[in-house]
Amino acid sequence: MKTHVRLADLTTLRIGGPADKLVEVTTEDDLITAVRDADASGEPVLLLSGGSNVVIGDDGFRGTVIKVATTGIRVDADMCSGAMVHIQAGEDWDAVVQRAIAEEWSGLESMSGIPGLTGSTPVQNVGAYGHEVAETIASVRVWDRIDNKVRTIFAADCGFSYRHSRFKADPSRYVVLEVAFQLKLGDLSAPVGYAELARVLDVDPGSRAPMTDVRAAVLGLRRGKGMVLDEADHDTWSAGSFFTNPILDAAADVPAGAPQWPQPDGRVKTSAAWLIEHAGVTKGYAIGAAAVSTKHTLALTNRGGATAKELLALAAHVRAQVHQAFGITLTNEPVLVNCTL
Repeated sequence: MKTHVRLADLTTLRIGGPADKLVEVTTEDDLITAVRDADASGEPVLLLSGGSNVVIGDDGFRGTVIKVATTGIRVDADMCSGAMVHIQAGEDWDAVVQRAIAEEWSGLESMSGIPGLTGSTPVQNVGAYGHEVAETIASVRVWDRIDNKVRTIFAADCGFSYRHSRFKADPSRYVVLEVAFQLKLGDLSAPVGYAELARVLDVDPGSRAPMTDVRAAVLGLRRGKGMVLDEADHDTWSAGSFFTNPILDAAADVPAGAPQWPQPDGRVKTSAAWLIEHAGVTKGYAIGAAAVSTKHTLALTNRGGATAKELLALAAHVRAQVHQAFGITLTNEPVLVNCTL
């Protein structure tokens, strides 16, 4: 156990005050024990995964931070049923994607380059370039802090929707231990459904492409938007997309000229980046050392030494500009810890 640890060093934004205590756990049993002991003592707990989707306040966290570093991958594969891949929560997500491509497990390739750990992916229903992890997750094994036991929750009961799940809806209850993915075998990708990616690959939307080509194309697109971590590039010192794409009740609610994607429930999703840009927020706009990325308006970045106060002031400005221009209120994607927007 460590005390008074600077949490900024454990997040991709490099923002956040100190934690009273930090415990790093490397086994599933240790993870359960650390959470159970803290709960029994009534101590506040912050579960920290890869630190890529969180904004921690300047005052830090008064309690115990549990850093998830569990590892292990177990695979059952055959030509009929494909690959059932059980992955411990602390496994690096992009390394998992790389292995899936090398082993010819199809379905994760469009989510290349996303920072963070595997255990966080079902919480946020992580997705990119036309696919979400909900499409391939078979089950999630969790520690239930209310029932005080390990449970396996199958995909149908995970409550997956756009950037949401039952785990996100009830964050104080579930600790993700392991995620099981059901993946097809082969060297071709899942259908390429994202128009921008299809153009780069020079394929028709809905067709398949070699997974290695898809990964290379996705990484190229992400780098162009500052969405691949680079220690030397402040445009990558972010929490990824800071706002989710709004889902509106009807096509008539989408501003004229804005992209729109019909949803299964009859609603329509539009582009947060388009709204931000057309509300007059420019790339590079800054408040203190926090700035809108020069590459992509959805990323709010730390130019070096930024505080959570500055970053959230910038986020509030962006949100206010969009609301004033279009009457749409953007929702933050990162989890806010001991701070508010």
